[in-house]
Amino acid sequence: MKKILFVLTSHDVLGNTGQKTGFWIEEFAAPYYFFKDNNVEVVIASPKGGQPPIDPKSELIDFQTKSTIRYNKDEEAKGIVSKTLKLNTVDQADYDAVFYPGGHGPLWDLVEDKDSISLIESFITNHKPVSAVCHAPAIFKNTKNNDGTPLIKGKKVTGFSNTEEEAVQLTDVVPFLVENMLKENEAIFSKGDDWAPYAIEDGLLITGQNPASSELVAKILLESLN
Repeated sequence: MKKILFVLTSHDVLGNTGQKTGFWIEEFAAPYYFFKDNNVEVVIASPKGGQPPIDPKSELIDFQTKSTIRYNKDEEAKGIVSKTLKLNTVDQADYDAVFYPGGHGPLWDLVEDKDSISLIESFITNHKPVSAVCHAPAIFKNTKNNDGTPLIKGKKVTGFSNTEEEAVQLTDVVPFLVENMLKENEAIFSKGDDWAPYAIEDGLLITGQNPASSELVAKILLESLN
């Protein structure tokens, strides 16, 4: 049985807005159920362990999907999410791949988290896929190859686009724009239409553009493991 590690944010403050943030439910739920329904074990970790914060906006009626509705009724899944492992206790040796759901939270904690950075580098060193969707490709900001170059240098990637960030009016709130950072790290950035599913695989890296891309990333990841 394949085993995939999910890493969720522990950060719940949306910059200086006074609003809450966290992980985006759809980006967790769609891949979680895709893997579960395909007989893949999912284990969840976060920097602080325990219950990770959910972005309250992702609970609004406008953003409900089949997967989020299923999650909202799934007490077992909610129980699992409430007891995430502490990130500093997980070892890539126990997993076949890692998946990072997005939401704005990761921009503040996972980007700078030393355990997350070393975990990603360890997965790549051991030839295991690293996948991230929407804002989660931000996790590559500080990851490096063995020679000190950016891990994503020369790699085809995608992530939450500048136009999508403008559409949600958070361009001036986020610590950096995902699209700009990926380009600054010399990745080959591309995107599809705003809010439409778009994902790219390049070697061990699998990235998706936005919430609608989360299940597509999961499908590509499972294909790569099979």
